[in-house]
Amino acid sequence: MKKAFSYLGMAVLGGAISLGGYQLLLDKDVKAADSLPKNRLETIPTNYTTTYNKVNSVETYTDFTVAAEKTIHSVVHVKNTAVRTQTNPWAELFYGSGRGTRKYEQVGTGSGVIISADGYIVTNNHVIEDATDIEITLNNQKKYAAELIGTDPTNDIALLKIEVDFDLPYTPFANSDSVKIGEWVLAVGNPYNLTSTVTAGIVSAKGRDLEGNRNIESFIQTDAAVNPGNSGGALVNTRGELIGINTAISSKTGSFIGYSFAVPSNIAKKIIDDILEFGKVQQAILGINVDLTYKGEGVKIAGISELTEKTKTFDLKEGDIITRINNVKITKFSDLKGQLTAKRPGEFVDVTILRDGETFVKNVQLSKSVERYIASSFNWELKDLNNDEKKKMSISNGVKIINSDRDGEFYSLKGYIITKVNDKKVSNARETAQLLDKLSTSRQRVFIEMLNEEGEIERYIFQ
Repeated sequence: MKKAFSYLGMAVLGGAISLGGYQLLLDKDVKAADSLPKNRLETIPTNYTTTYNKVNSVETYTDFTVAAEKTIHSVVHVKNTAVRTQTNPWAELFYGSGRGTRKYEQVGTGSGVIISADGYIVTNNHVIEDATDIEITLNNQKKYAAELIGTDPTNDIALLKIEVDFDLPYTPFANSDSVKIGEWVLAVGNPYNLTSTVTAGIVSAKGRDLEGNRNIESFIQTDAAVNPGNSGGALVNTRGELIGINTAISSKTGSFIGYSFAVPSNIAKKIIDDILEFGKVQQAILGINVDLTYKGEGVKIAGISELTEKTKTFDLKEGDIITRINNVKITKFSDLKGQLTAKRPGEFVDVTILRDGETFVKNVQLSKSVERYIASSFNWELKDLNNDEKKKMSISNGVKIINSDRDGEFYSLKGYIITKVNDKKVSNARETAQLLDKLSTSRQRVFIEMLNEEGEIERYIFQ
């Protein structure tokens, strides 16, 4: 019995020693966990961005709520309705002329930006092109019929107007030349008919010219999500000021895949001012030809153009390299085009040029371009006749051929006056050029009556 108690006592003593040792080790482990370094990574909320805690670091915070609140009430939904005609040639053949024709309505949607309290709205030309009715829906869901004031297809801008009896919220213009690459921007519009949609991104590039696009060559590029329906909507800075009109996306699918493009606000504003004052856009030019083969920084002058309203060149010469317009750096042709598109004929600009290794600044007055009307199928450049020319030739109508691909040859028609096309009198150079191209494309015979330089009638058949 004593031996049994002895074994029991030894077992109890061993258990006590083991328990004490285990508690001692556990206490040390707990204390080690409590004494983690105080500068460990912090857990932070995910609804804002902070910086790491470093010496001399400054915490930055970009708030988009003010810009969004200012803009969503001035961005509108634009609905356009166009009446189309569809012809079934088989029905025409079997049932007679007019029996295979039907009219139908085609509806398109996009966005627009209210730019004044009295109801002027800017959008893209392609949003309302060929529309017979335009309807505007405000952010409060009220609907208004819109009047088309004017368009500029070249820069894809259109101006609308709605009549209201109260002041509308509007987005003020900002100076798009001051926009910087990397700056935060918001795109506001109605993608897929989802009203008042706001997306954020940064300015990825400026003066962007899209391959294959010969009209607009000075976009602001952003990575703010833009989808079908956003066209004509606002691109604003973090203060809620308009810096661009969202116009296009680069996509193989038709939806946003990373880049969007906007017409700069300076260009849009200038176009709107021209439409309101003159009824059409006044295109300003320097009066130069550009060397498009030049690969260096800047724009190289290839020559002085004669197709300007003024003949002064203000000492610009062939071989000069333009590096700045006023205080804006010019690195490529699209930069120059963007600056000129935002200016009016008659304005003076400071042109910084590099000539023979030296820098000069020339104060140049911008000219007005002479619009050219070219019948591509015939390689003829046409112009309207003035009253003196009509009086000299004793005619009441006609269009003059001022250039052709046969200039200098015996059978050149340069200087001839077209009086009739397919027995129809012509008097407008633009319409005549379009008519000749249309007839040529349809492979119809073209009968043209002309006056030669001696005033004699000559008739030609082209097919």
